[in-house]
Amino acid sequence: VTEGAVTVDGIDVRDVTMNSLRKNIGMVQQDVYLFWGTVAENITIGKPDASTEEVMEAARKASLHDFVMSLPHGYDTHLGENGMRFSGGERQRIVLARAFLRDSPFIIFDEVTSSLDRKNEVEVQKGFERLRKDKTVLAIAHRLSTIQSAEQICVVESGRIVAFGTHAELLDTSSHYQELMGSQAAESGGDIHE
Repeated sequence: VTEGAVTVDGIDVRDVTMNSLRKNIGMVQQDVYLFWGTVAENITIGKPDASTEEVMEAARKASLHDFVMSLPHGYDTHLGENGMRFSGGERQRIVLARAFLRDSPFIIFDEVTSSLDRKNEVEVQKGFERLRKDKTVLAIAHRLSTIQSAEQICVVESGRIVAFGTHAELLDTSSHYQELMGSQAAESGGDIHE
């Protein structure tokens, strides 16, 4: 923090340790990092002492459980180098399951759907909607379908917030947001949710 203050639950981040801050933040990123080991081991990275039931529940919430159960060894299936045996959407849902299992009160959701096909994007969005309940979520997205249900959307241009509000408010008041919505609808053949 170089100016002003950044607070989490009313506490200035400069008044807490980095370790305690990190323990309360979960992150789901565009670039998925999976480790050598099994599906279960990759899900439990944020909570190594999790029970099998907790891992399976996290996978269900991330729309991953049915896929994992279809694998020859289920949760004991080895991922291989960075999970290359799995699609981008499957890898993304493993990371989403991690976030469910960790259950942090603050979640950063960074460009998670940008490289997914439409089917996987829908599955990840369903998981995101479940994950964000009763949490503070900072979602960074270029695909506006990812953030349309947010309580507050900030439109950023050249490092500055140029507009903010709900999806409906921005459609009424922000020409920049309207342009973004229009261009994405055109690119997707009109497949932006209203």
